[in-house]
Amino acid sequence: MKMFLTRIGFGSKVVVTGDITQIDVPGGRSGLPGLQDVLGEVTGVSFVHLTRHDVVRARIVADIVSAYEAAESTPAQVANGSAGNRARRRAAARGR
Repeated sequence: MKMFLTRIGFGSKVVVTGDITQIDVPGGRSGLPGLQDVLGEVTGVSFVHLTRHDVVRARIVADIVSAYEAAESTPAQVANGSAGNRARRRAAARGR
């Protein structure tokens, strides 16, 4: 990541996308997870975090992402009903 980002030229714009839950490089040594910690205060660098609520593919994809998030939720989140509520509201709003 550092090698790539340190080669940005004048007037350039770079968009880096990725999913830190899908890191498959050997040893999990991706530059993505700590990127915001390193560059969060750099002028001209911004971060946008997408969630399952931003999935605009087939409904099955949103349902699969929701299932994984529910499986990874803490018992407290499940007990207080905060695990997955937003996805259900959005799905209801879309008439699903």
